[in-house]
Amino acid sequence: MPAGKTVVLGLVSTRTPALENKDELKRRIEAASKYVPLENLCVSPQCGFASSHHGNNLTEDEQWRKLERVVQLAREVWN
Repeated sequence: MPAGKTVVLGLVSTRTPALENKDELKRRIEAASKYVPLENLCVSPQCGFASSHHGNNLTEDEQWRKLERVVQLAREVWN
């Protein structure tokens, strides 16, 4: 990987309403950090919540919970 680049890990699904387990997400970040320094990693949803012309089968509340999970995870891993 070129120096100074950031790798975005799209670990949170925008297609299913199930909220990802935070510990599992942390394990996946830890696994990625064996190849890329932690300071060069970040986390995000996989793609937009309306990634098809029909959108995805998530309520607005489920979408907000997933975004909150991304923020919680980032604070716990990188703060």
